Amino acid sequence: MLKRRWLLAAATTALLVSHQALAAGAFTLTSSGFKDGERLPQKFAGNNKSNPNCVGENISPELTISNPPEGTKSFALLMFDPEGRPPGGVSHFVAYGIPASVSSFAEGEMSKPSDKFVGGQSTMKLATYFGPCTPPGAPHHYTFTLMATDLDPKELKEGLTREEVIKALDGHVKSATGLIGTFSHP
Repeated sequence: MLKRRWLLAAATTALLVSHQALAAGAFTLTSSGFKDGERLPQKFAGNNKSNPNCVGENISPELTISNPPEGTKSFALLMFDPEGRPPGGVSHFVAYGIPASVSSFAEGEMSKPSDKFVGGQSTMKLATYFGPCTPPGAPHHYTFTLMATDLDPKELKEGLTREEVIKALDGHVKSATGLIGTFSHP
């Protein structure tokens, strides 16, 4: 039942993002590394020698931010796998305090600390990107959610979890957009 709710939430996000992208000048998040709804290339998967499901290079995808809403002061970016580790899912990346002047992240840039974002805390207790380590079977959905906020970039302390960021952003999000990539064990 909970898995169905996560899938419904992911599907609803995908429809919302697709609808937003159709509007001229819409706030969007895109990647040259994968298209919305498509499989993530293996290089974006996690790399952990002790986990046989981590079959990639842990390279973060290139991301481009377009047309943020007027008055945006900062962005928050979350990467979440709702099917991972039931019932709570897996938070792969938590970043916030991204200045409104940032319009992109180069491939691999989020895999290491950067002055372009404040690192939160993923499920793996990391402040940087960690790619999919999907077990064999059905593909998982990796949702990249970008939120434009009215908060100054240094307003939130380092190390917040996904849930803490969502709570801290309540009432401060001007708009949100995102991408969904899938991944399955090769």
